[in-house]
Amino acid sequence: AGKSGSRLSRQSRGHDSSNSRRLVRAEETATMRYLRGFGNSFESEAVDGALPEGQNTPQRVAHGLYAEQLSGTAFTAPRSTNQRTWMYRLEPSVVHAKHRKRPHARLQAKFEEHNSSVAIDQLRWRPPPLLSGANEGTDWVDGLVTMCGSGSAEEKDGVAIHLYSFDADMTSRNRAFVNADGDLLIVPQSGDLLVTTELGRLSVPAGEIVVIPRNIAFAVDHQPELAADPAANGRSSGGCRGYVLESFSSAHFRLPDLGPIGANGLAEPRDFEHPCAWFEDRAGEFTVTTKMLGELFDRPRAHSVFDVVAWRGNYVPYKFDLAKFVTVNSVSVDHLDPSIFTVLTIPSSEPGVASVDFVIFPPRWMCAEHTFRPPYYHRNCMSEFMGLIDGGYDAKVGFVPGGSSLHGIGVPHGPDAATFEAASCADTSKPVKFTAGTAFMFETRCHLRLTAFAADESEAGLLDTAYAECWKGLRRATIPVRE
Repeated sequence: AGKSGSRLSRQSRGHDSSNSRRLVRAEETATMRYLRGFGNSFESEAVDGALPEGQNTPQRVAHGLYAEQLSGTAFTAPRSTNQRTWMYRLEPSVVHAKHRKRPHARLQAKFEEHNSSVAIDQLRWRPPPLLSGANEGTDWVDGLVTMCGSGSAEEKDGVAIHLYSFDADMTSRNRAFVNADGDLLIVPQSGDLLVTTELGRLSVPAGEIVVIPRNIAFAVDHQPELAADPAANGRSSGGCRGYVLESFSSAHFRLPDLGPIGANGLAEPRDFEHPCAWFEDRAGEFTVTTKMLGELFDRPRAHSVFDVVAWRGNYVPYKFDLAKFVTVNSVSVDHLDPSIFTVLTIPSSEPGVASVDFVIFPPRWMCAEHTFRPPYYHRNCMSEFMGLIDGGYDAKVGFVPGGSSLHGIGVPHGPDAATFEAASCADTSKPVKFTAGTAFMFETRCHLRLTAFAADESEAGLLDTAYAECWKGLRRATIPVRE
């Protein structure tokens, strides 16, 4: 366990204007400190002496703070999987006004015949447009749209996959979000994020991911000071967009077992970073939006929800820099299965089968000889939803940053005609370093059903109706006739 403090002066804490907060943010994000290690128990305090010593619920907590436990698993879950965090805050979460239902037509948490359709074909979508900041703008919550999913949050089984596009900060609107339906894995594609959570803040530039466990309050803002050059690999300094994987499972993300790979490789525990305690003591008109069973509810508050002065536990948000992934690949022949690129997984009740995996295809050396090096043609027992963070993908021409594709269970897929021809004639006696981009995959054992938004074939939709044309140029093999 590590102990760390992140002090914030009362002068900095009391800024009311979004411009003032942004100036503070630019200075602070460059020096943010994090607690490292996957699955650890941590403790952190923003004010010295705020954490109780030797117990979790003293009769009186220092500074008049309130002790509040957030459980990520059942009390009786095995110790190896048990997750909870104790928070010491200015005001308990129970202090709020009555919830009000908030409409959001594009979010979905149940996938049935009446509200979704079967994804039988190979599917690809164009990127959602980057918003320009016109009018009042759209924040991260209002910019979410569900693409596909399976199961339901009610049954705590299945997944949902969303896209986001936004151009307005949540903190400038005094707004926070809580997802009661499951854990969220957020993949920024364009625009760097500042994620403020109850347990502290995380700077998450494009090229990193952030995981927010179920029921932790957070807000997502744009970090324009860190945004990449708009001409660089499809990223922009304008609005933000990206991808979200939501798991309804009561299990949480974990590192995959390494098996014969050994003790080292893939995503190393040392490279996962968790926030240090940070809080603000601000009064005003605040709103916490909770998503429960796919519906949104607003609860007004008179003070900021980000008022946790100290905390300890192992149920904590975290981030990971995808550039630190330790890639494994064949050094002799053949293209290995994509499971060797798994960053995080949620196991299912079936041994050896994931409920969902997060897999990346990063820059890497490819040196297998006498081998077709791009991904092979495939019919999978899992559903594969892919996205592209930057650059290009080594199996497809026309797959652009911010775009996505879905190949469902049993749906044939593989390299397009141009890629097949080029790779079939390549000189495989020499190793080649693939540096063209970073793609990723949400892979799940579930059949994914499409929302109406994803299935929209009109010009207003994102669906690429010409996607299947990329395989039209594949020539049929001919067998010589024996005389």
